[in-house]
Amino acid sequence: MACGALEYSDYNWGYTCESQSEYYCEDGIMQYPHGKVLGGSSIINYMIYTRGNKLDFDKWAAMGNPGWSYDDVLPYFLKLEDAHLAIKDDEYHNNGGPLSVSDVPYRSKMVDAYVKASQEAGLPYVDYNGKSQMGVSYVQSTTRNGRRSDAENSYLRPIRYRKNIKIQKASRATKILIDPSTKTAYGVEYINGGKTYRVLAAKEVISSAGSLNSPQLLMLSGIGPKTHLEQIGIPIQSDLPVGKKMYDHVLFPGVVFQLNDSLPINLVEEIINPTNYLQYSNGKGFLTSTNTVEAISYIKTNVSTDPDASYPDIELVMLGISLAADHGILIRRTYNIDRNTFDKVFKPLESKYTYQVTPLLLHPKSIGRIELRSSNPLHSPRFYTNYYTDTENEDIATVIAGIREIQRINRTPTMQKYNATIVRTPLPGCEDIKFDTDEYWECGIRSIISSLHHQTSTCKMGPKNDTEAVVDYKLKVHGINRLRVVDISVIPVPMSAHTVAVAYMVGERAADIIKNDWTGI
Repeated sequence: MACGALEYSDYNWGYTCESQSEYYCEDGIMQYPHGKVLGGSSIINYMIYTRGNKLDFDKWAAMGNPGWSYDDVLPYFLKLEDAHLAIKDDEYHNNGGPLSVSDVPYRSKMVDAYVKASQEAGLPYVDYNGKSQMGVSYVQSTTRNGRRSDAENSYLRPIRYRKNIKIQKASRATKILIDPSTKTAYGVEYINGGKTYRVLAAKEVISSAGSLNSPQLLMLSGIGPKTHLEQIGIPIQSDLPVGKKMYDHVLFPGVVFQLNDSLPINLVEEIINPTNYLQYSNGKGFLTSTNTVEAISYIKTNVSTDPDASYPDIELVMLGISLAADHGILIRRTYNIDRNTFDKVFKPLESKYTYQVTPLLLHPKSIGRIELRSSNPLHSPRFYTNYYTDTENEDIATVIAGIREIQRINRTPTMQKYNATIVRTPLPGCEDIKFDTDEYWECGIRSIISSLHHQTSTCKMGPKNDTEAVVDYKLKVHGINRLRVVDISVIPVPMSAHTVAVAYMVGERAADIIKNDWTGI
């Protein structure tokens, strides 16, 4: 339930994006959580398991990456999964894999109403990890018996005593060692206890530091944009567009509905309630919720330019409560909302029964980037989000279309039984614009910006003739021998999904690629 608190713990690198004063987040600075723990971000994420759309992966293959089409990667999704789902397309799921995928034990009455209302609005109920993604569904989560199933307890813990693995904790990789004459990676430099060490590779070096840290490590090692590395003072090993492209899923948490129910949820009281802890110890109850996310829908809005009817452009994320439920202690920080905005818009709702649906932009046209701050590996990189900067304003138009779909669902008979009414408190900076016009929503969308931390594509996969590519279809870094990147930084296009399922799949697929390269198996 309180997984958002992990974003403010020692399990997080504590990254922030470069300040953008027009955002109504604390000091204009957006948090960029990234797991600093065995298991990485699977330890601190919201546990929402979505694989993506068939067309996502078919696009990978069409871009010159053989072996990455949907038909190619589906066996790896099946291999990794141990599914415990009440409703599922059986042929698209598996039992016995390392990662548990389950229904969330807790469901509010509000989510049942929302799912029914979505169906009344024409969205079919689907297994979004099955044959068809388009429609509404209760959340599938990486949990087992109400508890987190992650990369550490699912993959690493069972093999930690193998003779051919050594886990070096409290260590930070600072540089990949590369022979400049042969352009061959031969080891890694790392820091442990304030001292610098080197470990040499008998076969190859693999970076699995994630979409934020893998590009940093490559650039520190001389692999990256030549001009940028020269400015930093790092010798060039391979001139590649590392960090030049960064996609992210941005959402808008400014659409709130008030209901006529007289029993508002007070999240603080729920968390400290001893009864809830007893239920949680048995894998049940309110505390097993995936940070209040209870249902998601994949939709295609009326502004989509993609010709395929089965390719969504918006994900609707349904929260069984609103940002007001914990008095601004945690949820507002999770969504990067500053205190003044919270006090004005959300605080008056603390005694009300509310719920939210947030539109998530699946395929942004706006592109961010990552740069080094300096040649010091202990300095965090610079993250430039560049949200809503596409020249044709398509991203804004798509999110507004998502808001209109949310309103359409809210007008159904089921939601009107609750007298569900949109909260009309003006968003900051938008007070002089007529409420509910497209102009009003554009103002709000540009002001209250929240990320789901799904950064990808910073070490893009593609053929050598792709000027944006960093690795090839075998995840080998272009121009450097015996070096691969295996994480979601290689994803070439924004996904119709949260990213953790794809991260596991990339790892499973990479394991077979590497095994085949070295053994022929």
